[in-house]
Amino acid sequence: MTSDDPRPAHRLGDLGTGVRNERFQAPGRVEALSDGVFAIVLTILVLEIAVPDDLSSASLRTALHELRPTFAAWIISFLIVGMYWVAHRDLFVRVKVANRDLIWINLLFLLTVSLVPFGASVLGKYPAEPLALHLYGVTVLAASVMRMGMFWYVIRRPWLCWDDAIDHRVRLGVALSAMPIPVFLLAMAVAGWSTTASRILFFSVPILYFVLITLLRDRAGTHDEADEFS
Repeated sequence: MTSDDPRPAHRLGDLGTGVRNERFQAPGRVEALSDGVFAIVLTILVLEIAVPDDLSSASLRTALHELRPTFAAWIISFLIVGMYWVAHRDLFVRVKVANRDLIWINLLFLLTVSLVPFGASVLGKYPAEPLALHLYGVTVLAASVMRMGMFWYVIRRPWLCWDDAIDHRVRLGVALSAMPIPVFLLAMAVAGWSTTASRILFFSVPILYFVLITLLRDRAGTHDEADEFS
């Protein structure tokens, strides 16, 4: 039993009777903070899409044309951040109590997610610059690594979860957490050759994530495990 293992004193029954420990508490406030950060990040992303006032018809067309890269960066980033929120929700549905380490890991994950609007802003302004794509890649890659690390931390400590069972869901969850990482690395690698191909690869990640889960749900051998992921 490790030092942060609350068994048997801090099991579900203790939480139900109101017993609390300052190091092991219900994760409601962690989830509330996380949802608030995600909502702010998604809102900030769209603020980059702005058209100057008092434009003529020709100037408006020009302005809208110039906004296309920013709009594309917004769509890519909104879907990627949405994917992170869905994964965060799926993970914390399992979590019964949050210890100090999980709280700080979650904060570091939110830190990386909060950087996505900055990367999206640079990408929207400089869509043809490989450096902009590399910077964007670093931000989403960092968030993916933190997301995978947080999932791994939780499943390695089943006493933090509602269900102690370690089964195929663990391997599937790790695989889904890791899936974006090679695609992001590939997108960064090809940026110097084709910025268009790089942007397409970034855009493909949330689509691949959704398609992969859908296929796993339709497959008899993985239906039950995949059904727990959104």
